[in-house]
Amino acid sequence: MKPLIIANWKMNPTSLAEAKKMIVKGAVICPPFVYLGLLRGELGAQNCSSEEKGAFTGEISPLTLKDLKVKYVILGHSERRKLFSETDEMINKKVRRALASGLKVVLCVGEIDKKEVLKIQLEKGLEGVSRDEMSKVIIAYEPVWAIGTGKNCSVDETMSSIILIRQILSNLFSRAIADKIPILYGGSVNSSNSGAYIKEAGANGLLVGGASLKPDELSKIIKSSY
Repeated sequence: MKPLIIANWKMNPTSLAEAKKMIVKGAVICPPFVYLGLLRGELGAQNCSSEEKGAFTGEISPLTLKDLKVKYVILGHSERRKLFSETDEMINKKVRRALASGLKVVLCVGEIDKKEVLKIQLEKGLEGVSRDEMSKVIIAYEPVWAIGTGKNCSVDETMSSIILIRQILSNLFSRAIADKIPILYGGSVNSSNSGAYIKEAGANGLLVGGASLKPDELSKIIKSSY
């Protein structure tokens, strides 16, 4: 399958003028919410509500994202889990609502105690998701200790984690479904290590954080994936 490169800008940049200069073709751009209706290209959101509409101040409906032609939404990112206390149950509600709204879900999983945490996050995060809906699910493997630290996961460790994730997905759904689900790597990705994750570790793409804020660097990462 074609490598999928997703750029997670997080809470950057602070102006629309800057945002327009940072767009790079070949990547799914996930900017702050306020820019989604103002930028062109393939877009994703960094989060969404588990509700369609209503009295939920500050939340963003997945239906609103769909109306803005947004295709992807990142859910379960470790920063949401840690800084905003999102539980697996909360994330699961968002996953199911986003899928029902027609969005493609990028479900982030990561760990300190790998085997147990990955199993729990995948089981609970995908609870109630049908086999047909799994065609719209992407898994992003992001070890917690590698996010924003500059300490990327080794190729061998990433490969073993991807294999483990597919085994878990196979047990939850089927081997055929597990084999078709894109699994991305994220965590201190840069142009020096990006190619190895796809060509050697077997990742189907990358979820890029800090490096995606530099257009030249992101372009190099995209080129390295082919």
